[in-house]
Amino acid sequence: MRGIVKEFPGVRALDGIDLDVRAGEVHCLLGQNGAGKSTLIKILSASYQPDEGTIVWDGEERRLTSPMAAINAGIATIYQELDLVPGLTVAENVFLGHEKSRLGMSQRSVANRATRDLLKRLGHSEIAPHRRVETLSPAGQQVASMARALSHDTRLLILDEPSAVLDAGEVANLFRVIRGLTAEGVAVVYISHRLEEIREIGDRITVLKDGATVATGLSARDTPTSELIRLMTGRSIEYVFPPRSEKPFGDVVLEVEGLGLEGVFADVDLTVRAGEIVGLTGLVGAGRSEILETVYGARKATAGTVSVDGRRLRPGQVPAAVGAGIGLAPEERKSQGLLLDQSVADNITVSSLRSVSRFGFLDRGAERRKADELSTSLDVRPSGVARKVRTLSGGNQQKVVLARWLLRGCRVLMLDEPTRGVDVGARTEIYQLVRTLADSGVAVVVVSSEVDEVLGLADRVLVVREGAVVAEAPAGELDESKVLDLVMEGRVA
Repeated sequence: MRGIVKEFPGVRALDGIDLDVRAGEVHCLLGQNGAGKSTLIKILSASYQPDEGTIVWDGEERRLTSPMAAINAGIATIYQELDLVPGLTVAENVFLGHEKSRLGMSQRSVANRATRDLLKRLGHSEIAPHRRVETLSPAGQQVASMARALSHDTRLLILDEPSAVLDAGEVANLFRVIRGLTAEGVAVVYISHRLEEIREIGDRITVLKDGATVATGLSARDTPTSELIRLMTGRSIEYVFPPRSEKPFGDVVLEVEGLGLEGVFADVDLTVRAGEIVGLTGLVGAGRSEILETVYGARKATAGTVSVDGRRLRPGQVPAAVGAGIGLAPEERKSQGLLLDQSVADNITVSSLRSVSRFGFLDRGAERRKADELSTSLDVRPSGVARKVRTLSGGNQQKVVLARWLLRGCRVLMLDEPTRGVDVGARTEIYQLVRTLADSGVAVVVVSSEVDEVLGLADRVLVVREGAVVAEAPAGELDESKVLDLVMEGRVA
């Protein structure tokens, strides 16, 4: 790709991007949210057309006019939010759009055999082709998506934040699959904000900033982290967590006693005081997200109670939780936390419409002013609250979710994987925002798969394993190895 330019109304998203990828290599793409990574891969996969520049494929200049043209050329993309059909089987998803058929009749047995071969190639022969995708773990769904990509003659595979929902063991297996593909000559473009992963799996790095290529061809193993961060941000950033407050916490705001959800978790006790940040950590599937969703009322508890400021909430009632002052920023922000086709302003004010209404009618001017004030203070980019939230990068979408609860003025803020898919610069901003909220008296609960994030941000940490809290301690008394022992074994070795 040479000199790729893409413009949207009021925004030059890409400004002369250069990228070259070799057969059999893992080429890592780095950049802050809003740097242009998503736009670039959408051009490479032909979801967008470039306004200027050229794409050279196998030594010949090509114009890819549609996603199907890209797939036929051998370019497959697996996005962070997997585009699988949950109600279909693995085999039906793998061959969706190019079904195995004869004389107009679907050949399920042929599709199942071909899918089984693809899953074996990926090292996952334990996944049955006839299983419905919705029954698979996130890691299993990702394997199914990769099998679908390989059902075509794929020569370039683009992976957008592929490890975002995986635990450490699943990431190791993902890397094994990637190494197997590159050994066959498949080229991989790997997008991630986790620099330690790039060190392990990558060969070369290209860095984007503000829609331009600032460096390319860097060694993934030898380029210093400080240099990569400087290139991404234009400044040096230490991976810093804001200092913990020294003032004592206030009264108990959130109290959870004996909370249980049959078959998922049991007997969870949790208290959070005003000004305190409590972190929950554990493996994917341990029950952390389900605990938050049950406290929020999105799932109906089968045991236990939830109280806010001493007032017990009715189980399974989201309006009751919101009315009591609980806010939730969910892990799946696109499907659960945002109205993607609505504006930034609509998304920020949706939980606080009364505050921007007069005599029962929405005051659009007041709505825009409040949304603009919050989006500016959180540095949501690109600016403009009339913009559809779908057009923002993942990190900026997360800021919109946080702005919603800032406007609401909640007593308890629960954050599920708040920095998933967020670059290092935006992470620092989010950490500071969370700490500022806590210092203002908000009780905060944070769930994260990244142990260092929980230990660095939280005041107190609960370790969740197989649906049970196996340890609770001040963050300062724990380190990563102790937490991992608890996560894996249920005790400290």
